[in-house]
Amino acid sequence: MDFLLCNGLIVTVDRAFRVLPNGWLAVRGGEIVGLGDDLSAAPTDLPRIDVEGQAVLPGLINCHTHLPMSLFRGIADDKELMDWLQNYIFPAESQALNAEFVRWGTRLSLWEMLRGGITTVVDMYMFEAEVAAECARLGMRGVLGQSLIDFPTPDFESWDQKVEACRDFVRSYGRHPLITPGLAPHSPYTVSPEHLKQVRELAEELNCPVIIHLAETRAEHDQVLAERGASPVTYLDSLGLLSRRMVAAHVVWPDQAEIELLARRGVGVGHCPQSNAKLASGIAPVVRMIAAGVAVGLGTDGAASNNDLDMWQEMQTANFLQKLNSQSPTVMSARQTLELATREGARAAHLDHLVGSLEVGKRADLITVRLDSPHQLPVYEPVSQLVYTTRSSDVTRTWIDGKLVMDHGRVPGIDEAELRGAVGEQKERVQRILKRI
Repeated sequence: MDFLLCNGLIVTVDRAFRVLPNGWLAVRGGEIVGLGDDLSAAPTDLPRIDVEGQAVLPGLINCHTHLPMSLFRGIADDKELMDWLQNYIFPAESQALNAEFVRWGTRLSLWEMLRGGITTVVDMYMFEAEVAAECARLGMRGVLGQSLIDFPTPDFESWDQKVEACRDFVRSYGRHPLITPGLAPHSPYTVSPEHLKQVRELAEELNCPVIIHLAETRAEHDQVLAERGASPVTYLDSLGLLSRRMVAAHVVWPDQAEIELLARRGVGVGHCPQSNAKLASGIAPVVRMIAAGVAVGLGTDGAASNNDLDMWQEMQTANFLQKLNSQSPTVMSARQTLELATREGARAAHLDHLVGSLEVGKRADLITVRLDSPHQLPVYEPVSQLVYTTRSSDVTRTWIDGKLVMDHGRVPGIDEAELRGAVGEQKERVQRILKRI
């Protein structure tokens, strides 16, 4: 929990975006207590870790995913979103999901994410208490939402059962140092207005976040407009749901007035460029959202629709799609893109008081990244190199709350052989289920 990193390229991603070419960073009790570029000013009583030739960054924030769905990776590629959901994912979930499936799927996802430098995840799924237990065990910071949807699910049959489960979940993890428990109504088109109002009231009662899919596709926009008389963003606002509690995933189809509304309400947005592109959902107006003051972070979505949990690829895709969509190579810089994956992602997850940048007083969620891989050499501009060329395999260490949770590919607490075997067994189960669908 106490250590001193020295001789690294410290990329703070603070508001001044300070970069210390030969810097040091000190951690005590899981908190950043000092950093600078003069090693003679560093504490002398801390164990030193020499990170020469590596960059030191805030841990990456994955603002939207479904961790257990890594076990559905690749089962129904190249489908339309509603076809994918209704004819493959929902039927597979109804038969495959149980607590054991969720534990192994979560463990597989955390293995991938910790190796790639992700230190905070915003997740929504069923059996979320199992997800939380795995995150806590392996040291992942999480904003985790227990799923709420109007039809029966493998974890709970009725709406009332789901609500009580949410109460238990939030109360169980309400004081956990890493887990922020919350509510996760699936979307405006799968949860009734009466139930969405109940979610708002419950979130206020429990003082917890609300995670939801919002304005993901044009078809969703048109469906909600036809059924509720308003577009998804405006509809949720009419129910009182848009607030600083909310993390809204996707938000591909808001108009300018709705973007400004999201900013006024303090809603965080989890932008999922690769999933949106793969499912042809559209290109979210990220540049306009940023300009309006919306807190926008990056998310991978679940591995069933991406198909990986690689935030470095998300950075590159987010940047390139905004450039392409605007036909301007200057519309989004490498610096802005790195901010989406760190400081702005923390703001979108409503955790920027704790993490997202390397600053004194924040928790020590940080990573080291090698800069000497063949695809990275030579290095002229380090921030551009980090965004445009870095891969998950370049991350060498990951710390969360000052604890080393990944060291050169190894994640303490994961028996790799056991996990590979369990994944193989779950794959066989899923394959048998798919033959019956």
